[in-house]
Amino acid sequence: MKILIVHGPNLNLLGKRNKEIYGEKTLDEISSMLQSHAAELGIQVGFLQSNSEGELVDFVQKESPNAEGIIINPGALTHYGLSLRDALFDSNLPIIEVHLSNIYAREEFRHTSVIAPIARAQISGLGWRGYIAALRAMVAELRGTVWQ
Repeated sequence: MKILIVHGPNLNLLGKRNKEIYGEKTLDEISSMLQSHAAELGIQVGFLQSNSEGELVDFVQKESPNAEGIIINPGALTHYGLSLRDALFDSNLPIIEVHLSNIYAREEFRHTSVIAPIARAQISGLGWRGYIAALRAMVAELRGTVWQ
């Protein structure tokens, strides 16, 4: 089983950017933790971070035929990334949307997600732990088991 983990614009700056909002962990640290959890679960993960919507679309289109699910933090593309939304939808894979901060407790424009209507779930406000929760929930759903 393979799960794609996709990170959108500016997430490469985690650990340096607005630590009070996004936390202190870097993207590499989060990816390392996800890799460890994936190994515990006996699955593979594939990662991409890009500041370019086109590169994210290309990754989803290329990698989704060999994957069973997608976990995505679309960053600012959450609110307007329609080509990314279409690529995710066309993948026909279950999607879990993750946000480090609680987007509903922030500026009004952050309250609308173009990804949420096609996602199985949205996890918002748990910081880096949201990625772990998404991975465990995705694997449990794909295996048809109870999430522990």
